Amino acid sequence: MSTLNQNGPPSGLARELVAAFGAFGPAYMKWLHAQARDGGVTYARMRTLHVLYGKGSQIMSGLRDHLGVTARSVTALVDALEAEALVRRVPHPSDRRATIVELTDQGRAAIDGQFEAHAQRAAALFSRIPREDQRALLRIMRALGNELRSLIGDACPVGAFGPGGPFGPGGSGAGEPSARGSSAE
Repeated sequence: MSTLNQNGPPSGLARELVAAFGAFGPAYMKWLHAQARDGGVTYARMRTLHVLYGKGSQIMSGLRDHLGVTARSVTALVDALEAEALVRRVPHPSDRRATIVELTDQGRAAIDGQFEAHAQRAAALFSRIPREDQRALLRIMRALGNELRSLIGDACPVGAFGPGGPFGPGGSGAGEPSARGSSAE
């Protein structure tokens, strides 16, 4: 695992970037949480469904690792999703101590509908900036994601910067915002 190079205090530009990310991150997360609530499923539950949708059925500890949360949090999330019939627990075929969590058909339908609704809302948000800026933002996010992956390796969330992830090769497109991610022309 790499560490960041510390060559004295950050420059004025670096401080501005830190401040901008510090302000943008919480604002974007607040927006995401509000969007998920409007769709009837909390953001944490949608993340859990997304992992199961993208990575397939998981044992509880695998789900915990993908989400980066505690075992207690995973249990609470799975309990809530199971109560809504979006996931089910099944015994592990070879390890009596492990339980597998899998999406139900209702869970798949929920994530399909939620993702499409989210993609439309996100496209509307991104369409407020020029297409050239959208491409630049995607390029920068991919570059930052690659740097983060070099620093934290497998701890990178839900394969975001890996093959098929939204910022990785084969994700939303090589340099082009996808039709799902942007509607601006």
